Amino acid sequence: MPLTQLDATAALVVIDLQKGIAGLPTVHPASEIVDRTAQLARAFRERGWPVVLVNVAGAAPGRTDAGMPKFSRPADWAELMPELDQQPGDSIVTKQRWGAFLGTSLDNTLRQRGVTQIFLTGISTSAGVESTARSAYDLGYNVVLVVDAMTDRSADAHQHCVEKIFPRLGETETTENILKALRGR
Repeated sequence: MPLTQLDATAALVVIDLQKGIAGLPTVHPASEIVDRTAQLARAFRERGWPVVLVNVAGAAPGRTDAGMPKFSRPADWAELMPELDQQPGDSIVTKQRWGAFLGTSLDNTLRQRGVTQIFLTGISTSAGVESTARSAYDLGYNVVLVVDAMTDRSADAHQHCVEKIFPRLGETETTENILKALRGR
C-alpha cells in the first residue's frame, strides 16, 4: 500500500469514540482503536492541524425495520473517551445522525481552517465512519480512511466497507504509515 500524500492542511476526524459506543462489543477491541486514534491525534496536534472529535447524542427520526435501540443510555453515553486527551484547540461536533456532516457545522469549521483532506477513524466502520466518508467525498475533500483505527460490530460489514466501499470514496491507510508521513519519514 503506497503512503498517502499529505495535503497542505488536513484534519483528523474521529467518529463516535465515546463511552457508550466504545463499550459495545466490536470486531476489533475498542481500546486498540482508541489508542491508535490517540496517537494520530497527538501527531496532528504537533503539526498544528485540526483534530475534530465527533460524538453522537441522538438518532434520525425516520422509521426503520430495525427499529430504535431497546436500551436506555447511561448518563455518560456521549462522553468522549479520556484517552483521546481532548485539547482546548480541538473541535467538538455533536451529531444526531450517522454522518458527521449532516446537520452540523463540520464542513464550515473545516473550510474556515483551509482543510482539504480528512483522515477518518472511529466506530462504526459501516455506519458513522462510512456515512461521514460519503459526505466528505461528495463535498470534495480528499478522504483517507485509517482502516486499523476503526471497527464495527459486524466483521462482514467492516470488511465490506474496507475492501469494497472505501477504495471508491478515498484512500485506505494504516496508522503506522500515516504517522511516518506526518513525521516526514
